[in-house]
Amino acid sequence: MNKKGKTILSVGVVLVIFCIVFVLISMLLQPKYMTDLEEGSFISQYYREAGDHDVIFLGDCEVYANYSPMELYRDYGITAYVRGTPQQLVWMSYYIAEETFRYETPRVIVFNVNAMRYSEPVSEAYNRLTIDQMRWSGSKVGIIRTSITEEEQFLSYVFPILRYHSRFDKLTQEDFSYLFQVKDNTFNGFQLHTEIVPAGSLPVEKVLADYQFRDICYEYLDRIRLLCGENGTELILVKAPSLYPYWYEEYDEQIREYAAEYGLSFYNFGELSEEIGLDFSEDTYDGGYHLNLSGAVKLSKYFGNVLTKEHGVADHRQEPEIASAYDKKLQVYDGIIEESMRKQNDKEDK
Repeated sequence: MNKKGKTILSVGVVLVIFCIVFVLISMLLQPKYMTDLEEGSFISQYYREAGDHDVIFLGDCEVYANYSPMELYRDYGITAYVRGTPQQLVWMSYYIAEETFRYETPRVIVFNVNAMRYSEPVSEAYNRLTIDQMRWSGSKVGIIRTSITEEEQFLSYVFPILRYHSRFDKLTQEDFSYLFQVKDNTFNGFQLHTEIVPAGSLPVEKVLADYQFRDICYEYLDRIRLLCGENGTELILVKAPSLYPYWYEEYDEQIREYAAEYGLSFYNFGELSEEIGLDFSEDTYDGGYHLNLSGAVKLSKYFGNVLTKEHGVADHRQEPEIASAYDKKLQVYDGIIEESMRKQNDKEDK
């Protein structure tokens, strides 16, 4: 090899080493969302579980706190995954659905319509909890472009070091332990809460000047509907039971009209709370905003029956490979519930 060739090779090696170091430092500085804001790790956990789910849930905290895929499997043999993230806006749900179809084709997609009330990005903090740990694809590019606030820059998502360079003196052992892979802190996307905080006084219901959902929300709801249609997937609209923020009748009417126009099923589980058996003195962990485990069990049992009888979702409990995988998950799930309940009882005894 001549001198010029050696020089080119040396420069190439240096550039490769620089790129590797740059990527590793970026990964190190990016928050891992393991003990602080663990909801930021939910999006990445799906990739280890992707494939062969009959039901995929999309939406905000009203899905990942309220629907337990473990209970859906236990009672009905339904294979499900909750792809929920904090403050997941309608366009975020669309791009997450688009990404999902790259990995699998579910029988049903369940979309929680609470996001229809929001027509603008909320904050960078919420954006990061959904976007940071998404894998790179056209869907991630789309979700960034539609979600970033005026103060944000697209390149800060491409190169996290531009956003997190100030974390050098805040690194902990967690940043090194979970450099390449985060641990699971959900059960197929379900965030488990056993605490009981009964519903008390809630903020006064405000009269709004305008109850109309914005065009951008309908645009992306249309895109979710059409995407499901293209892939032969049924779209089901739901509103999770929640005492606050208030779900106005005007909101409900718009969703019912939309569902009727396009032949979709819509279930407002808030109106069905009594039929489901929910008791907000014991089935919520935060005063009526979200369900705790006992509430999620009741809602999942009710909805599982609906999915089975009215939408033909299959029972997979007699399929050896699936049964083996879910039996192992259920053992861990039940063990954590038992341990959590024991700690809670010990705390109450003190």
